[in-house]
Amino acid sequence: MSSSSSARNLDLPADALYDELYCQRGEAENRIKEAQLDLFGTRASCHKFHANWLRLMFAALAYTLMQRLRTIALAGTELAQATASTIRLRLLKIGATVIRNTRRVRIMLASHHPMGGTFLTAAQALAP
Repeated sequence: MSSSSSARNLDLPADALYDELYCQRGEAENRIKEAQLDLFGTRASCHKFHANWLRLMFAALAYTLMQRLRTIALAGTELAQATASTIRLRLLKIGATVIRNTRRVRIMLASHHPMGGTFLTAAQALAP
């Protein structure tokens, strides 16, 4: 950003400056923090470059998948605005039995799962 555009931003009224500049910056920083902390984007503890690169790519993939899950499958649910950590803990990190055969894969959730309805809604939204 050039210095002239920075000066123009500061000429805006205070509420517009807050909404158009500071809130967007804070939201971007929140998404970076979410990728680093909730999706393990800072795990680069290996001594090999390629191993660290792969870990970073997995974190980026997890972030992208979580964003798409939130926008496509969880739209209109109580988790539509949830953080990646909340979605992991409340929806995805659950006990289940996976039964597969040659034609299909079945996931059997516990009957008392508190987010069972939301999980079903998300699964149906992602089904072809």
